[in-house]
Parts: sequence; C-alpha cells; structure tokens
Amino acid sequence: MRLEFAAAALFITFGLPAPLQAAIPTYTVEEAVALAQAQNPEIAIARKQVQAARGGLIEARSGYLPSVASTGLFDKRQHQGQSNLRNEDYNASLRVLENIYTGGAVTSQVAIARQNIEKQDYELQEIANRVAMDVRVAFNELLLNRAKIRVREDSVRVLEEELKSQQERLSAGIVGTLNVRRAEVALANERPELINAQTQLKNSYLRLAELFGIDVRPAAGAAPFEVVGELQYHPNHPDLNDCLARAETNRPVIKARQKDIQIEDRQYTLDQSELRPHVQAFSGYEVYSERDPDAGPEFNYGYLVGINATWNVFDGFATKGRMQATRARREAAAQALAAVRRTVASDVRSAFFDLDQAERVLQAETKNVQTADEALEIAKTNLAAGLGTQLDILQAASDVTRTRTTRLSAIYLHNVALARLARACASRPEALDFGSRVSSERNQNRKEAQAFDVARPPAKLSER
Repeated sequence: MRLEFAAAALFITFGLPAPLQAAIPTYTVEEAVALAQAQNPEIAIARKQVQAARGGLIEARSGYLPSVASTGLFDKRQHQGQSNLRNEDYNASLRVLENIYTGGAVTSQVAIARQNIEKQDYELQEIANRVAMDVRVAFNELLLNRAKIRVREDSVRVLEEELKSQQERLSAGIVGTLNVRRAEVALANERPELINAQTQLKNSYLRLAELFGIDVRPAAGAAPFEVVGELQYHPNHPDLNDCLARAETNRPVIKARQKDIQIEDRQYTLDQSELRPHVQAFSGYEVYSERDPDAGPEFNYGYLVGINATWNVFDGFATKGRMQATRARREAAAQALAAVRRTVASDVRSAFFDLDQAERVLQAETKNVQTADEALEIAKTNLAAGLGTQLDILQAASDVTRTRTTRLSAIYLHNVALARLARACASRPEALDFGSRVSSERNQNRKEAQAFDVARPPAKLSER
C-alpha cells in the first residue's frame, strides 16, 4: 500500500499536464514593452493626471450652464425696551443664476482646461516613450548579462580542463609545478567574473520587474518572469537630419511646452477679465417675514427675477499684479520651450553618435575576435613545436574571452543607442531606418551582420 501511495504521489507531482502547473510568464522585447505600458506605475500616475485634467474641463464648462442656489436665514432677537417689531425674522429663497457676461473669464477657463488635457496627454506620451526606452535598455542588458554568463562559464570550463591536463602532465613528469600554478591562477581570476555576471543578471531581472510594476518577493529564489531572445545586432542606418526633423515634429515634450505658452496666454485673458463688468441674470422663489406689523403680514412669498452686476473699479492693483506674474510665466515658458528644443536636439545627436560609434566598434571587434582565434591557434602550434610556453596559451585564451565579451558589450551599446534615438525621435526603432545609404551598401551590411552572432570561446583549447 505504501508503494502504491508513493507511486500515486509521484504521478500527481510529475504527471500533471503543464497548464495545471504554475508556469512562469515569458516575454519578448515587444511584449515586455506592452506589459510596461499597461502596468508601469509612472504611466499609471500620468493617466490619472489626464483624468484630473478632464475633471477640470467639466468644472470650467459649468460657467456656461445655469446654477441653482438656495439660501435661508432665521434669527430671534431680544429687545431691551418695548417695540412693535416682531422678535423672529426668517428668509428662504431658491434662485437660478445664469452668467450673461463675464469679460471672457468663462471662455478662457474652458480654453485653459482643454489645453491642460492636451498637455497632460503629451506628458503621458513622453513618459510612455521613456518607459519603453528603459524597458528596451533593461531587456538588452539582461540579454547581455545572460550571454556573458555563458561566455564566462565556457571560459571557466576550458580553464578547468587546462588545469586538469596540467595536473596530469605534472604527475607524468612532463611539466613542472609552475604550469599547474599558472593554470590555477588563471582559473581563480576567471571565477569572480562569472560570479559578477550572475549578480548583474539578477539585478537586470529586478530592474525589469520594477519597470513592469511587479513586486518581487524577498524569499523568491527565481525571477517572476523570463525573457526570450538573444543579444543580436540588427543594422540600422538613420539619417541625422531626418531624425532631427522627426524629433522637432513628434516629440511630446516639445508639444507640452508649447501648450504651456498657450495656457499662459489664455491665463492673461482670464486675468484681464477681472477689470471688466460681470453680469448675471437670476430668477427664483422667495419666502420671507415682515418684522413690522404695520407694513404687512408676517408671512410673505413670491417669485422674483432680476439682474446682478459687479464691476471692480479698483482692487488695490491685485489684477495688475496677477497680469504681471502671468507675463513672467509666459516668458519663462517660452524660454523653457527653447531649452527643451535644444535638449531634444542634443539627445538626438548624442544617440546618433553613439549608434555610429557602436557600429564601428562592432566591425573592429568582429575582426578582433577572428584575430584572437588565430592567435590562440598560433600559440598552440608554437607550444607543440617547442617554440612557445603555456603562458602564451593562457594569455591567448584570455584574449579570446575578452574580445567576445567586448563585442557583446558593443552589441548592447548599439541596441541601447538605437533605443535612445527612438525615444529622442518619438518613434519606434524599426521606423528609424530611413534608407540613408544605397541598397548595395545595405545588402553588404546585412551580410556582415550575419557574422555578429553570439560567439563563444572554444570548448577546448585544442579546438577552434
């Protein structure tokens, strides 16, 4: 019976279909961007700001609609001497008020509210673009660290095999102790690099989880999600002038600063409205008391209609001060717009230069990887012929690992620069390839890109 129970338990544990078991979600880079757009806290806050701006529009439009107000009063007086006036006094009314003329105040308030909605929409788009860039950068960083782990693991395995080989040769009396010690030192120097790559990979998962708005439990031993893909180079050749023009046209932060200027212009009109008369029409029903018995009955009621007008002839220069402050804010908004345009242009140029640099480094490092492989082969040939030492082989193997790691970093920098350029232009990375070069050059670049796969060190020092 115990064996049958154990067999049943094993079947339940390992025999259940995959959908019934807890599966870790897996994301591509585009799925990661979409998840961040849906769950990122900063984007959620920006959406709430848009909703708040829409509430401000409802408030501003209330100036066009009639309002209903009710008032009431009741008091009881104590007389010091004899009086025919009644002791109690009460008054209650219900009125409907409609603005006839506000000096442009209501129109300006509605215009400001609508422009605030557009401004918050642009702010939301800017935050969404920045989060998308951060996700792409963090995603590529995760792929980089994962690829580095594979490179370092292969390097550690190769050095372990070399150490084992040297120990066997030492036992056979072919080599001395120095060779074993050199192999031990090379292996000891490589292991911290593997540990560092593993730690950086964990930090990359934490960074992506933060962008996704996912809480990572302290006791979690594994990441709450997984990513798919490899760190790859996709040639993209944008044109600087086209990037600058696209950024000037599409960048939401520029449009938001333009809205700031328009809002201050409307605010100036709103301030000026305080110097103009305001007229309201009202109609309602009133119930009131008459304190003097000789004037009429105590209880009175009836309909009323009228016009209420106010005009601030002199307000102690309060309106003048508000208008002066609005003019200053308007000038500051214009300067902020000019500064943002310079910043955006600088971001485009900086990302464009980084992209060009990464491509040149990639081409150089691709050739460098081949050179390092050839150097390793030459070192092994020299050692077999008695013209070299074991130190030459260890150094050549270290160079192979370093060149591959450097080339992986160059691919990462290329993808990061492309993500930065896409954010600076408010476009998708795929939309930046404007075809600035002739098709023959592009085809040649595609052929060269096939050599930019994730290279690894040789499985053994005796193999390429």
